[in-house]
Amino acid sequence: MTMWLVVGLGNPGPAYANTRHNVGFMTADELASRAALRWARARGANAQVAKTTVSGLGGGNADAVWLVKPQTFMNESGAAVAPLARSQRVAPDHIVIIHDEIDLDLGVLRVKFGGGDNGHNGLKSVRARLGTGEYYRVRIGVSRPPGDRDPIDWVLGGFPPAQREDAKLSVGEAADATVALLTVGLADTQNRFNR
Repeated sequence: MTMWLVVGLGNPGPAYANTRHNVGFMTADELASRAALRWARARGANAQVAKTTVSGLGGGNADAVWLVKPQTFMNESGAAVAPLARSQRVAPDHIVIIHDEIDLDLGVLRVKFGGGDNGHNGLKSVRARLGTGEYYRVRIGVSRPPGDRDPIDWVLGGFPPAQREDAKLSVGEAADATVALLTVGLADTQNRFNR
């Protein structure tokens, strides 16, 4: 049976729970909620995991899936992802990383394979620990900060009330795109979700 790691990036702890940087965690939580899964501490890795199958997430095959939320901080995400990939013998091309993307507007989603890190420290860490950037990404737009606001402060900030519904919709769409990716593959998922 094929196995996938679906990793939502974020920072652990209540202070970061509803920040732009945590839309990856939010998407992983949405997927777990849809499948009525419970999070458990991973053995040998600083992460929470929830185990299911693609069909358990509402998709069309029986591939095994581990949903993953690293419990490191964002900048050390790879320290949680790489040990899980090794212990479960999951190749990078069966890893999906879900993350925030400031170069996409809120409400915009992109699914891709490989590519650069675009200054995202979580992706840099994953690349460094895996030794490659050849994994899938579900990129959730959180928009660029206005004016000369520091991008780090921006992504560590929460969504204002006027944007919370749009952010919730984006998380739901990212969950849908993740299931589609595992079910129908990249090209069909891009045709449906990339715009």
